[in-house]
Amino acid sequence: MDTRRLILVLIFTFSSFMLWENWQKYNQPKPAAEVAAAGQAAGAAPVPSATLQGKAAPVTPTVAAPASTVETFTVSTDLLKATISAQGGDVVKLELLKYREHDKKDQNFVLFDAQHQYFAQSGLIGEGLPTHRTLFTRIAGASELAEGSNELKVRLEAEQNGIKVAKLLTFKRGSYLIDVSWEIANGSDKAIAPHAYFQLQRDDKAPAGETAMVSTFTGPAVYTEAEKYQKVDFGHIADNKAKFAKTADNGWLAMVQHYFVAAFVPKDKTPREFYMRKLEGGNVFQTGVIVPVAEIAPGAKGESGVSLYAGPQEQTALKQVAPGLDLVVDYGWLTVVAAPIFWALEAIHKLVGNWGWAIVVLTIGIKAVFYPLSAASYKSMAKMKLLTPRLMQLKERFSDDKQRLNQEMMKLYQTEKVNPLGGCLPILIQIPVFIALYWVLLGAVEMRDAPWIGWITDLASPDPYFILPVIMMASMFIQTKLNPTPPDPIQAKVMMAMPLIFGVMFFWFPAGLVLYWVVNNVLSIAQQWQITRMIDAGGKAANDAKA
Repeated sequence: MDTRRLILVLIFTFSSFMLWENWQKYNQPKPAAEVAAAGQAAGAAPVPSATLQGKAAPVTPTVAAPASTVETFTVSTDLLKATISAQGGDVVKLELLKYREHDKKDQNFVLFDAQHQYFAQSGLIGEGLPTHRTLFTRIAGASELAEGSNELKVRLEAEQNGIKVAKLLTFKRGSYLIDVSWEIANGSDKAIAPHAYFQLQRDDKAPAGETAMVSTFTGPAVYTEAEKYQKVDFGHIADNKAKFAKTADNGWLAMVQHYFVAAFVPKDKTPREFYMRKLEGGNVFQTGVIVPVAEIAPGAKGESGVSLYAGPQEQTALKQVAPGLDLVVDYGWLTVVAAPIFWALEAIHKLVGNWGWAIVVLTIGIKAVFYPLSAASYKSMAKMKLLTPRLMQLKERFSDDKQRLNQEMMKLYQTEKVNPLGGCLPILIQIPVFIALYWVLLGAVEMRDAPWIGWITDLASPDPYFILPVIMMASMFIQTKLNPTPPDPIQAKVMMAMPLIFGVMFFWFPAGLVLYWVVNNVLSIAQQWQITRMIDAGGKAANDAKA
């Protein structure tokens, strides 16, 4: 039983250390001068490799217009409000109307924004063709999704050297998908074979809400059928050490952060090349995908396009967008355990209609599944508790002879048929499930702004009044009292301090996570108390019979 507690302490201490390391890595503030410089260095168009280049002409650098002269305009759907720049037709701001800011619940959540230099950009590669730094002219059109309409189209045009190019952004009702496409009319006297590129630009700061205790991955990711899901660290991009699939005819590229994702998804079986780079003058990065456009003869037209998903990490929706896109909800090596847990949690939510109660019901279900293992553990601890007085006597008697003390303790265990480690194995088997559930509750965007009861209005944020963490500390203290007192006085003091230590940690944990642990602890206390009572009654009856 002592070993069980020590194992748990080591695991959670190590986890806390890793969370702290991640926070330091991803949330370290950057000097304002670096961010400002990064915003000025917009970056030239990428250059495709020889394997993808084909007949593409050299890229002609495009001079960016001063930021103060660039026109922007806004369009809205039932889910999105997008600000689009005339320079490149970039999406420079994107509000998600169904979600709220982490610290400002009266404001819509903003995914793309100037604060993080987070933009969705695209352009063409080829001599005289427009890039994401070219000024476009917007063709008049609606700014809001009309009642009864399922699509809102935004069209921007640019023309140079007889080549007329149109960029189209198509927004859809009830969807976070945006179709980004190019139409190219070759009015020149020679054939062209351009490439289209689609990229996401962002700094390396973690989003609001990340803390030392709750830190998740922020950065680019690539998926292909051959290489599967690959996360890439910003630092590796800066050091030119990033490893990811470069070319494929399938897959997607994304920028991932807690709860939300933006991803460019080219059409299947289309050759593509992924790239990542750090801009000069600051910690701002661009990650994108290049796709070839079929050769366009003089007087002919060509087109190219991809889908841009920019929204919450709703796993059901992500699966429908592209294979493997749901993996951005990253459970790591515990995915095989976490995925069924989330499926069960989602199914329960459909029945009870509240994510808080779904967590309660799921916890009860998991506790029921592991009841036999828990019972075996608590029985072992209860028997050890009965032996504690005799163990203390042995320690006093053989305090100067450690070898004899160990021999007498082992003899006592054999006589009473008690395994001192009997409480450890059942708990070790359950630990992967507990950790998987932790990541499920931490990563599920469904918990964001989801209420439970009374004062808990957001299961993804800490309890505002710390009521659940206090109950958590009390439940841990009761569990400690139900366990056998360790023979070592120092160890006994450490065990008594654990509820306070973990309770303070849980002050910053999302309320949904703390709710799970509170329910789990209450059920464990009830089960342990019942088993201990039965063992005590049995021991008393045996002693009375001997008397």
